Amino acid sequence: MTPQVTAPARPARRADGPLLRWYVSYGSFTVPQAAAPIAFALIALPLTGDPASGAAMMMAMTIAQVVGAVPVTRLGRRFDPIRFLRVLIGLRTLALVAIAVMAGIGTPFGLLVAAAAVAGVVNGAAFGHLRAVLNHLVAAGRLPRALGITATLNEVVFAAAPVIASAFGALSPQAAIWAMVLLGAGPVLLLPRVPGTGPQASDTSPDASRPKNLRVTPMIAVWLFCAAASSAAIAAIEIGAVSMAVSFGLAPSWGVAFPLALCVTSITGGVWVSVRNAMPRRRTVLLWLIVMALGVLSVMVGHSILATVIGALLVGLVLAPLATYYQLVLDRLVLPAQRAEVFALLRTANALGIITSSALIALVSLGTTFAVVLTMMSAAIVVLTAVFTAAHLHARRLRRASHAARRGPRREQVEAR
Repeated sequence: MTPQVTAPARPARRADGPLLRWYVSYGSFTVPQAAAPIAFALIALPLTGDPASGAAMMMAMTIAQVVGAVPVTRLGRRFDPIRFLRVLIGLRTLALVAIAVMAGIGTPFGLLVAAAAVAGVVNGAAFGHLRAVLNHLVAAGRLPRALGITATLNEVVFAAAPVIASAFGALSPQAAIWAMVLLGAGPVLLLPRVPGTGPQASDTSPDASRPKNLRVTPMIAVWLFCAAASSAAIAAIEIGAVSMAVSFGLAPSWGVAFPLALCVTSITGGVWVSVRNAMPRRRTVLLWLIVMALGVLSVMVGHSILATVIGALLVGLVLAPLATYYQLVLDRLVLPAQRAEVFALLRTANALGIITSSALIALVSLGTTFAVVLTMMSAAIVVLTAVFTAAHLHARRLRRASHAARRGPRREQVEAR
């Protein structure tokens, strides 16, 4: 396992300013993805007559993100990370501007789908570079707290951005996209300038001679799969919320209750991670995954609104702690030069989880979707249990061998006397 290399502790006055700007940049960066489902549906309605067509734009953006994550991230290695990140966000902003302009002049819907794909192709790489910058702003001991704040901020944005898009969309569909443009472009101006993040900054480490391209080891793959399973569980509840409300005989507008319950507890979980500021134990991580699986099970078999809400609350409760842990553990499994790429892969895994749930909901029943998601969660729990058990047994064998090695010389000394 590669030791984690993070910024040394800095005086508060020097660190807090750039860190605060990074938090605001992260929140601004997240707005377009959070607001896109509502904004794209509003844009699609006057062009196609069907608000569900907005899902095609969302799917194009998500698939493009998966395809472009690793290639675009590797392309950025030869450039200054902050400048490259600004370029990526600038490209995304231009694509969103094109969507707003083309929608206003009545351009064929296919071109809007293509523009959404262009906006998405840089998303994964941009997230990877943005997350990697955090390591230069926060000392290792403060990283869990910083990631907890980030997770909380992420949930606040995902709760507020659709409301903002709906409010502006009431004025005009294009206004919702322009709101995404203005809010999403924030990092271009707000990102702090961080010393030591140049393209060769990581090459001074003892491992600089090792290849820079990330090799996905079995442990990295395990954590990426866990992230995909968690993302699929969250997406199944959020995307299937309206269908669940209708199945209980409620008006479709009541579907917001289930994602809202999830968001409320996820914000609570993020605050808890920030206050605790510590790397959790392995058994704690397993417990979190079991709680999420129980939440999915409650939603899947729940024959009442209460059971479904409780399931959403359970999933949301461990959302932020798990998301934080995935970043912490992946951070420790790679070299500094590979952080942007592994975080881009983490973003890709989350996107694949969303794609899995959305595709299943569209093609099969909601019950089948939750059954598949529960299977994914169960597989992650079983694999991690096996990995953690093997690591525990190996560590115990090493301790016994070390203890026996220490006792050997003592026994020889006693016999010599």
